[in-house]
Amino acid sequence: MEKDILILAIESSCDETAAAVVKNGREVLSNVISSQISLHALYGGVVPEIASRKHIEKINQVIEEALRVAGVSLFQMDAIAVTYGPGLVGALLVGVSAAKAISFATGIPLIGVHHIEGHISANYIENKELEPPFICLVASGGHSHLVEVRGYGEYTIIGRTRDDAAGEAFDKVARAIGLGYPGGPKIDSLSREGNPKAIHFPRAKVVGSEYDFSFSGLKSSVLNYLNGCRMRGEEPVAADVAASFQKAVIDVLTEHSLHAVRELGYDKFAIAGGVASNSSLRDTFEKRCAQEKIRFYHPSPILCTDNAAMIGAAGYYEYIGGVRSGLDLNAVPNLRLGER
Repeated sequence: MEKDILILAIESSCDETAAAVVKNGREVLSNVISSQISLHALYGGVVPEIASRKHIEKINQVIEEALRVAGVSLFQMDAIAVTYGPGLVGALLVGVSAAKAISFATGIPLIGVHHIEGHISANYIENKELEPPFICLVASGGHSHLVEVRGYGEYTIIGRTRDDAAGEAFDKVARAIGLGYPGGPKIDSLSREGNPKAIHFPRAKVVGSEYDFSFSGLKSSVLNYLNGCRMRGEEPVAADVAASFQKAVIDVLTEHSLHAVRELGYDKFAIAGGVASNSSLRDTFEKRCAQEKIRFYHPSPILCTDNAAMIGAAGYYEYIGGVRSGLDLNAVPNLRLGER
């Protein structure tokens, strides 16, 4: 009988301080997340300096709690996986420094993990049957990527945003209609009360790059609509604006993603990242994939947010693939998927 592989995972790329223990890449023994949302909501978005300081306060606590909840000791770990990019450099450095210190003190192997690879790997946790190859849409506050997952640790980006990420557009539009931060969940909730056909907002296509996204023009169109209403002395219906904006984003994400799945000959498609927790997006993909005989996979909402369990899943496949990082591992805020 093969030995179980236990990974201690650490995630601190933005405003969540997280640690988890993952067994064999797909079984989560613990997944502890310390959120900073209430702190950053005061400023309408993440303040890097505040995020870094809060990570320093919480990092040891969440690691200890992850081990306690999992019922294991640090010395039972086979490897320590940590997000080292992309993300906020100060925030990343806290997690990387903690992981390196533990590795140095214990001799446990260290593995640097790409944040987007973690999001993709969240699908393995709840979809035990999912194996590469497949197409994955990673949509979050910082990323909108269409990725061809050719194998564990083997990725090709086939489409990406040319400007704003989908989650970034959600946050900016939410702020414009007075919903505050974080925008994604609030627009998702308010949209249920609105008419998605009330206002026509543009669906951008990038000429010559059929899988790429662009959301800057959509965001500007929403802002122009709101300013136009106010100049005419009219009060915009926030629910209709939210629903119409959300529908435009979902239309673009859906069409581009499924076009890639069809054109590249895949029958499996997954979503990941914070925007993947949007209820309307999930429902739309469920229906479209069922119609087109495409197997659709998605993580639960808690695994769509930044968390360490997904880093543990990705770290497991790096570990069994022989990947190890040295104690010179550093934070790389603009790390590209597939680079090391």
